[in-house]
Amino acid sequence: ALNKIHGGPVAVLHFDAHLDTWNPARYSDAWESPQSDFNHGSMFWIASNEGLILNGSSAHAGLRTRLTGDGWDDHIDDDRQGFLRISSDDIDDLGTKGIINAIMERIGLETPTYLSIDIDVIDPGLCPGTGTPEPGGWTSRELIKIIRGLEPLNVVGADIVEVAPAYDGNGEQTALTAAQLGFEILTSWVGSGMKQRGKSGFAVGIPDSKRDEL
Repeated sequence: ALNKIHGGPVAVLHFDAHLDTWNPARYSDAWESPQSDFNHGSMFWIASNEGLILNGSSAHAGLRTRLTGDGWDDHIDDDRQGFLRISSDDIDDLGTKGIINAIMERIGLETPTYLSIDIDVIDPGLCPGTGTPEPGGWTSRELIKIIRGLEPLNVVGADIVEVAPAYDGNGEQTALTAAQLGFEILTSWVGSGMKQRGKSGFAVGIPDSKRDEL
């Protein structure tokens, strides 16, 4: 749908512990079929091969995945699909500001961008409610700060995936974090839209009008 609306491929900003650009042939299934080729680890590979993802302007962030073989085939295939890879460990050297800058430099401010957040990008000690937990992830505070810093991006669609309530803690911390991330995305859209209205000459503040007093 976004491809039709924007007249071509869009960039993908993908927060995840895993690549999700795996060739279905390497992401094996016990019951191989055309349906099994489309799964939660291959959807970007399929979208890329269908020409839906803008090659050279997309990025993964928060990676700490295992590869499917003993070589670098997964990374080679990911390179072919045009993704920048930012590892979870990179935040130690770059900080949240450096992560934000790397993503902004890669994608640019005008490129239509689809934002996808897999909750397992956050460390399972903080967000255990997911089906594919990977130790060594970011904190929820770090991710929220990064999302806020990316407000200038031209985000045209978004999702938050892989929240599994059955595995969540008694405090439902994973669900709470996912809800907060949804709030951050929506408010970023509103904030960005209001700034654009201001640039276009529309009044952003509350209009002067007669108000009833209580």
